[in-house]
Amino acid sequence: MSVKPELYDIIRKPIITEKATMASEQNAVVFEVSMDTTKPKIKEAVETLFGVKVKAVNTSVTKGKVKKFKGKPGRRKDVKKAYVTLQDGNTIDVTTGL
Repeated sequence: MSVKPELYDIIRKPIITEKATMASEQNAVVFEVSMDTTKPKIKEAVETLFGVKVKAVNTSVTKGKVKKFKGKPGRRKDVKKAYVTLQDGNTIDVTTGL
């Protein structure tokens, strides 16, 4: 089974935070995804790349903060996160990488 390279553009990296760890107790995994990706594309990418069944996909967009970089005002990038809920019996080990 060949994996399409564009699926790796959809899912950028797993997010490992305290909130993401708490979500994993409810059989959910959090990924950073590209800004223009839709929920069906995220579902297809996760199912193909990891070989699991996805129950639901929820997304949220975090707007970038205005910060100072080396004394000059700048802005962090916007980030889109996908909370992927897996069906019972499916797991993803995010520590191994893509």
